[in-house]
Amino acid sequence: MSGALLVTGTASDAGKSVVVAGLCRWLAREGVRVAPFKSQNMALNSAVADDGAEIGRAQAAQAEAAGVPSEAAMNPILIKPTGERHSQIVVMGRPAFDAGARDYHTRRGELFPIVLDALADLRRRHDVVICEGAGSPAEINLRPHDVTNMGLARAADLPVLIVGDIDRGGVFAALYGCIGLLEPADQALVTGTIINRFRGDPGVLAPGVQQLEQLTGRPNLGVLPHLDGLWLDAEDSLATDRGVPTSPPLGDDVLDVAVLRLPRSSNVTDVDALAAEPGVQVRFTTDVADVDRADLVVVPGTKNTVVDLGWLRVRGLDVALQRRAAAGRPILGICGGYQLFGRTIHDEVESRVGTVDGLGLLPVTTRFVADKLLATRTGTSPRYGTDARGYEIRHGRVEVAGGDAWLAHPDGTPEGCVVGHTFGTSWHGVFVHDGLRRALLGEVAAAAGRAWVPGTEPFAAVRARHLDRLGDLVADHLDAAELRRILDHGPRRHLPVVAPGGAPTPAPIPEPA
Repeated sequence: MSGALLVTGTASDAGKSVVVAGLCRWLAREGVRVAPFKSQNMALNSAVADDGAEIGRAQAAQAEAAGVPSEAAMNPILIKPTGERHSQIVVMGRPAFDAGARDYHTRRGELFPIVLDALADLRRRHDVVICEGAGSPAEINLRPHDVTNMGLARAADLPVLIVGDIDRGGVFAALYGCIGLLEPADQALVTGTIINRFRGDPGVLAPGVQQLEQLTGRPNLGVLPHLDGLWLDAEDSLATDRGVPTSPPLGDDVLDVAVLRLPRSSNVTDVDALAAEPGVQVRFTTDVADVDRADLVVVPGTKNTVVDLGWLRVRGLDVALQRRAAAGRPILGICGGYQLFGRTIHDEVESRVGTVDGLGLLPVTTRFVADKLLATRTGTSPRYGTDARGYEIRHGRVEVAGGDAWLAHPDGTPEGCVVGHTFGTSWHGVFVHDGLRRALLGEVAAAAGRAWVPGTEPFAAVRARHLDRLGDLVADHLDAAELRRILDHGPRRHLPVVAPGGAPTPAPIPEPA
């Protein structure tokens, strides 16, 4: 088996990432050397790949599903919004430039060859590459500049599958309309459809599926059922609306963890491992009342620390956090959250506003520099006597002038800061370490007087089980023979054009002088 395919969706969050991860897991279990790929990803949830590059968290999780090391080529362009119309552009795992939307589109000519080279490199080294689109291929206003949907498919001659989310309603119209809005040359690559998140009796859906196949001339490769508790590392904070599954408690009590939903939250997947513990309820919130009543409040990373600090103050969440700290009730700040806990922030890089006062919860000062720090870390926790590990993605450099160390590097250099039950760390991903996670939650339970009992299953096993569920989803509900045919032979030829068949791709709109 050799080849590649592109998984697109009728809309954002239709299930593309889950389908790609499921395909990667299924193929890996079949003995196929497979890799994921997403040419352009707009996401604030990123990871430090195994080769030290910064890529989208979803691609790192898909690589884990495929059983291969993650690397820059799997996500050659990462767009990290810093404001409403401004983003940092990460190219091949390193910050390249800042741009607005219109400025970014003018650089397609220099970026698209990088995308195609990365895909070609992965294809040389793997049996199969499963590519993921972004948004929808029917965003016709973006087609002239497209590097991740039909633009990529045309350039690399990729067969295309379109995923529709039936849970939103209107899935048949969405799938038909998505194909129909594409110009004929793009339609020629659309090889099949997938329906995602179906609840109920598949027999009731069958007549509609049959009619869709007749109308489009393309097979439906399967209907994926809605599965409770199915999750994959989210691309952005919007995906937290689906919630994080909670396991029943082993003891008498449940721990309540409130995570602040900052406007520019990044790496919210840090809390997934907390939710994997039995009897730990993780909720995302912007409510002062939730901050007041939770057993633990987590302030996650953010792509714009100073701007999100102002947002906290407008909503009175700063006062609520200060009230918790004064009462000795547990609070944890991670990366950007840790930075805004400090006394002062000097920022001429992200917000460019200069010096502002932090919340004053920890004796730290942060200064932003242009050079982004990307690193994986290992160490210990002096507080708990456990090992620790994580990764860093930040422009802020934190200076500590008091408190106790929460973590430490192998040479004993302190990392993070603790005062009372207010914790801060620059390391993302620390809770995947079972001992550290359970030690912190045990301290939280003791502070709240809760009879909470930790679990015994390693988080790595939890993740593996979820990834296997994704592989099972593909193996049990998609047409494996047709998938193999697509991967072996590419797009079907002489497919019918679905009306209205779009219009020829227009010339790029000239930029204003």
